[in-house]
Amino acid sequence: MEVVPLSVSSESDLALPGDIKAMQRHMFVIQFARLLGLHEALDREQKLILVEELMLRYKHALEFGKSCLKTELQFSDNYCLFAVHLLLDIWRQSGEEGPLWQSLALLEETLSNSPSSAQFKLLLIRIYCLLGAFEPVVDLYTSLDAKHVQHDTIGYLLTRYAEPLGHLAAASQACNFTLRFFHSNQKDTSEYIIQAYKYGAFEKIPEFIAFRNRLNNSLHFAQVRIERMLLDLFLEANVTQSLEESIKAMGLCPDEDDIPWDNLRDNRDLTVLFSWDPKDSELTEGQRETSMKEERTWLQIRSLTLRLVCALATISHTVELKNSNRTTENGVASKIDTLRYLIQQLECIVQTEKKKDKQVVQFLVQGSPPARMITYLESTSCWCQINAFHLVIDVYELDASGLEETLDVQNRIANDFKALLGQLQELFNSKCKGSLLEANKTNYTTRPELLENLVFLVETVCIILWVSYYCGNVLRPLKSSLQKKKKKKKEINFAMPIVFSGFQDYVAGLQNFLSEVVYHIKELESALTALKFEELTMDGHSAIEGEQKFSRVVRGKIQSSYLRSLQEMGELLRKRLDTVKSLKI
Repeated sequence: MEVVPLSVSSESDLALPGDIKAMQRHMFVIQFARLLGLHEALDREQKLILVEELMLRYKHALEFGKSCLKTELQFSDNYCLFAVHLLLDIWRQSGEEGPLWQSLALLEETLSNSPSSAQFKLLLIRIYCLLGAFEPVVDLYTSLDAKHVQHDTIGYLLTRYAEPLGHLAAASQACNFTLRFFHSNQKDTSEYIIQAYKYGAFEKIPEFIAFRNRLNNSLHFAQVRIERMLLDLFLEANVTQSLEESIKAMGLCPDEDDIPWDNLRDNRDLTVLFSWDPKDSELTEGQRETSMKEERTWLQIRSLTLRLVCALATISHTVELKNSNRTTENGVASKIDTLRYLIQQLECIVQTEKKKDKQVVQFLVQGSPPARMITYLESTSCWCQINAFHLVIDVYELDASGLEETLDVQNRIANDFKALLGQLQELFNSKCKGSLLEANKTNYTTRPELLENLVFLVETVCIILWVSYYCGNVLRPLKSSLQKKKKKKKEINFAMPIVFSGFQDYVAGLQNFLSEVVYHIKELESALTALKFEELTMDGHSAIEGEQKFSRVVRGKIQSSYLRSLQEMGELLRKRLDTVKSLKI
């Protein structure tokens, strides 16, 4: 450090650079120290002292950038990045959330001085999403002004968290925006190839074709396409139009799988953020491959879920010929066989993944976000959905064979109704209850996993309601026909099959369950609003001058984001609750 020309400030014992060149030389020393792993040897208190020193250096060096335009970066921006990386080190080691909140306050403050800094915005996006707050991310990502292929390379930062954190409207907009880029690329590259032929630039043609194929085979493109269709169904199907009409408008067919599984390419830029971590802390090729495999498996699960919903919508209520043993119609597998096959595939993937030892993914500045599949498998939503589709098969058999020949099936269906309600209640009680945010004078504790689990619960409820509509459409005419027969025979007191009373109890239970969930979400909203979160202070993080101001800004943004998430999920569930009345037979 002696070789770096620093002068001792009259205000403190800290040696500060006298010009930009001296500051940059000192900054290099800090970079090199981190690269050598010297920061890892520091304890918590030493790291916090170094964070304070770095921010003092940052603020002192702002004098060198007084003439900088808003579109230019401050010379001292990296001091703030070093400080945030140290705070992330503390968070990883202790598990306490305080360093994350402090990081957000520092980044918001420094972003006000360098409003065009992509690194500050990208770090803010990552940390806000870690805490379960998506609302600030939309403006941050928009201000990055991503161009062309960047929607594929960094778009995952937006689309990975939009729906899982409960921002359903923003998720729909993000998916549509991303898909517009991919669709325009398909059109544009064809035009480039034509122009290359026209002007004799034949050597460019293979490059254009390779570029088009890489984007067409993009993992991110496939994920966004599937998620957008699922999201549209969750938001609209059987609310503004029937499930069958929604599927028809999308042009979906459960037999078709147009995802190029063997050629999928992971175009994500996982090292877009700066990092000066030691070599052994960098993102490895093995971690990249593991992330790709997990995302690919998650895509398979979501694709199968979409195709199962599509198969449900296409199953006809018309009774097939009882004497027919054919498993195909004109060479095409029957609709119920397609449903069975898709259920088997989904079950196989879920069982295989559950057997694997899931390693806890450590947050890396340069690295991929954790896959949604982990939360999906830890909850019981996967089995709730699978069992709901199994119920369709039993009801289809009842529809095809009639009441008189299916006593065992009727008992099984009645038991399935009870079991499905029990599984929903278990999912809600075990994964979706508790406070989303707790605060006291010295610490904040968030539970963003509650939002992810609530979203999975909402999705599961939508799927179960679609299955319930199918069950009601099958049972209603069967009950009506039975009543007419008994009326003709003048049988006044006759026992109705258990499947009808079981369905009525199931619908009543479903209505009570949804009312309970809606009430719980309303309670969470009230608790958040009553928290007066912006007025709280954290005594442990007031050492850095001006930090409290931006700390209040951060708290306000996170509180607002949580409220938006709860409001959107609550609104969707209320709409679904209103449609339960139509299920009665």
